[in-house]
Amino acid sequence: MRASLATSIAVTCAAVLALPVSFAAPAAATVPPEVAALPPGPERLPGSTQSLPLEPLDGAVRGFGAGTGSDPAERGLARRDVRPFSLLGVIWDDPVAALHGTVQVRTRATGGGTWSPWQDVETHNDEHGADPETAEGAGRALKGSTAPLWVGDSDGVEIRVRGEEQLPEGLRLELVDPGTDPDDAVPQVRTAAVPSDPTAAEAAASAVNSQLASFGASWIPALSKEATEVTFRHFAERFVPTRPAGPAKVTPVAAAPAKPYIGPRPKIITRKGWGADEKLREKGFVYTKSIKAAFVHHSATGNNYTCRQAPSVLRSIYRYHVQSSGWRDFGYNFAIDKCGNIYEGRAGGVGKPVLGAHTLGFNTNSMGVAVLGSYDKSNPPTAVLTAVARLTAWKLGLHGVNPNGTTYLTSGGGNLYKKGTKVKLRTISGHRDGFATACPGARLYGKLGTARTTSAKYQGRL
Repeated sequence: MRASLATSIAVTCAAVLALPVSFAAPAAATVPPEVAALPPGPERLPGSTQSLPLEPLDGAVRGFGAGTGSDPAERGLARRDVRPFSLLGVIWDDPVAALHGTVQVRTRATGGGTWSPWQDVETHNDEHGADPETAEGAGRALKGSTAPLWVGDSDGVEIRVRGEEQLPEGLRLELVDPGTDPDDAVPQVRTAAVPSDPTAAEAAASAVNSQLASFGASWIPALSKEATEVTFRHFAERFVPTRPAGPAKVTPVAAAPAKPYIGPRPKIITRKGWGADEKLREKGFVYTKSIKAAFVHHSATGNNYTCRQAPSVLRSIYRYHVQSSGWRDFGYNFAIDKCGNIYEGRAGGVGKPVLGAHTLGFNTNSMGVAVLGSYDKSNPPTAVLTAVARLTAWKLGLHGVNPNGTTYLTSGGGNLYKKGTKVKLRTISGHRDGFATACPGARLYGKLGTARTTSAKYQGRL
């Protein structure tokens, strides 16, 4: 079903490159339509998505060649005014179909009138998502999709798509407005507030973290290693047989519980803290049996964001994952921004084995951690590596896993391992270890050894 992915060995799951192009703009493209002609926007919803069908290129749109338009392998939209947005991506009807080709966009900063250079949108996004034969992976709402690209506050867009082969049907440009930050957004402020009259979905998303933080909290507070060990209640009970002198029956004797290898709990910003609209996701939560490994990703959204904008980036990705791509919720279990802030991702409880949609074929018994940004050519900040180490030392420790060790996972199908293959993996792996992709970028992947060692130290193993 996804055999076409096998040709994508060298692709990256998050390369977002700015490529300036020296084409001269045709006269027809310099006069955008009137703002009054735009479709009406929602009046009060926290965020929104504009979905624009892509059209065959004509003389009003600059194609990839020296001329304009008239190439059946190209689709696009002339530059135009749109309602404000901050993140974009392209979707199509068939989730199994692949977009083999190039997607480039230009955007205009809100109110500035200045257009960006052409930027590439990463087309290979199949390696993220739910496993094919799960309920989520076979959902009717699923769409094919590119990776999302964060462009910041914008109110103008132009796009061109060229296919190396026939383009998928139903190509649409998705423009996502993340909405405004909640009043108690983190990390902008230092006080948490309890929501008044929460919806059932909001109450459920908060209740699953009730053992770690107060109801409605915007973050789960950090604990020292000592305090984390005290609150840890999943000790394995060991029995040591005695050696009697005679033939008397051997009676198991309960030994004192071993000190757990678990790192100090880091501060984790909850979905409430980054402003997740709980009405968007599917109701209920889906769990796997355990957490045996962590897969590290980069998000495909580029590095052009500030840490104050990270909650907006998360809300945009969340809306794109659910409303545009048709997933049941945010795909990753956790996210980390470039300042090292850790965020709760998919709902269901940060301490629980929540089934995510992050590493195609290896979502069962694993967790996905997305570092916001692109790290093919950029070095990850030290704060990112520290956050990865702290998060994995705690979460893997809850499940008795050595972050500097190895484990076995059974593939659910992908372009590296056939379904049913038992695969030996490091307990902290990069996305590329389970799928033929460049994710999480060469620079971040090369630092995972440091993260493993640091995580093991946090657990007290080294």
